[in-house]
Amino acid sequence: MAKLDTSAVSFKNINRIAIPAIIAGIAEPLISLTDIAVIGNVESNSVEALAAAGIVGSFLSAVIWILAQTKTAISAKVSQHLGANRLHAVKTLVPQTIVFNLLLSLFIYGITAPLATFIFSAYNAKGLILEYSVSYYQIRAIGFPLTLLTFTIFGVFRGLQNTSWAMKCSLSGAVVNVLLDYLLVYGIEGYIPAMHLEGAAYASLAAQTTMLIMALWFFFKKTPFHLKPSLKLNPEFKPLLVMAANLFLRTLSLNIAIMLANAYATDYGENYIAAQSILMNIWLFFSFFIDGYANAGNAIGGKLLGAKDYKNLWELSKKISKYAVLIALILMAICGIFYNQIGILFNKDEVVLALFASAFWIVLLMQSINAIAFMFDGIFKGLGEAAYLRNLLLVATFLGFTPALLISDYFGLKLYAIWIAFLVWMLIRASGLVIKFRRKYLNKDV
Repeated sequence: MAKLDTSAVSFKNINRIAIPAIIAGIAEPLISLTDIAVIGNVESNSVEALAAAGIVGSFLSAVIWILAQTKTAISAKVSQHLGANRLHAVKTLVPQTIVFNLLLSLFIYGITAPLATFIFSAYNAKGLILEYSVSYYQIRAIGFPLTLLTFTIFGVFRGLQNTSWAMKCSLSGAVVNVLLDYLLVYGIEGYIPAMHLEGAAYASLAAQTTMLIMALWFFFKKTPFHLKPSLKLNPEFKPLLVMAANLFLRTLSLNIAIMLANAYATDYGENYIAAQSILMNIWLFFSFFIDGYANAGNAIGGKLLGAKDYKNLWELSKKISKYAVLIALILMAICGIFYNQIGILFNKDEVVLALFASAFWIVLLMQSINAIAFMFDGIFKGLGEAAYLRNLLLVATFLGFTPALLISDYFGLKLYAIWIAFLVWMLIRASGLVIKFRRKYLNKDV
């Protein structure tokens, strides 16, 4: 029997993709966390502004996650064709996907911006929180096309097994956001007026513009692709849209869970939604952090499938699981040490901090489960298993999260109810993915 060549799934190769992907992945939630930290420490109406930033941040993340599923689809297609040495077959697919996403993002912006009041009223936002949410969103939403185009290009980079270009773009955007947050939110007396929440929105928009400009530079200079769309559709375009549609439904159900959580927290009161905003954005930050290894699984898994290298695919799942869980445990330990100090970074209100501390331990408890779920989720995306991911998320959301939330809320558990529901949700996702992968690939012949 020939010796198994595991160089494709070596520690070095996995981390060559995973580490830049981690840094790139945390840039987007870091922008939201920076906004929340800066806004939450503005003395005037900080609780209302913090609540508005959290609600809008969650909605933006939901919409971007849903729309950006073509990023995952194009990454899978590029990586599979790279593994099969047929990269030429997707050269027209890439510009067609980018044009499609541009048109889609403009359409979504045109629908949601005028309906912002209705949208955030559905989150139970009222009064000053609703007013802040609408003004903040209508600025941030201008960045939809910028973000979606950037993420699509990042998907191409990942398919080519390179995440360092995306990392450089994301880091630059994060630096721009942090600097402008302080300049525009607080202002400089005599030079720049303090813009408070709207200043944070403009800072985010500038960061998104920076990332897109840099992504386009790497795209033209470093990849074999172009932006000349062919009128003749690539044969892979329809399968890509089918995959993206399945991932769209999957992500829609995922964000229904997040929307329900925020709606319930808002209904509990402004201090609860302020605490929930901090908890959710930390959870998202951790998720994107761990998701770096899922990105490695996506890129390498797709390439291995294209090469029909099933033995290394199994090795990949074991190694990435180990690395992702280790990262989760490190994050848990750091947050455990600084448990009471973390909330103070985002808000000084004693009631908000007490609510945050009361539920933060559940967020930490979930991290190792999240690691397994996100890692296999990334591999399944690279394998093109979008239909299964869709079905699993539908089950987890409507037969797991929702009943758990309703039952826990009935007993008056409030923030505990929300995070117990998320714990049930992640357990279903992780176990469903592990069982499916073992059945399909454990003893599959090369």
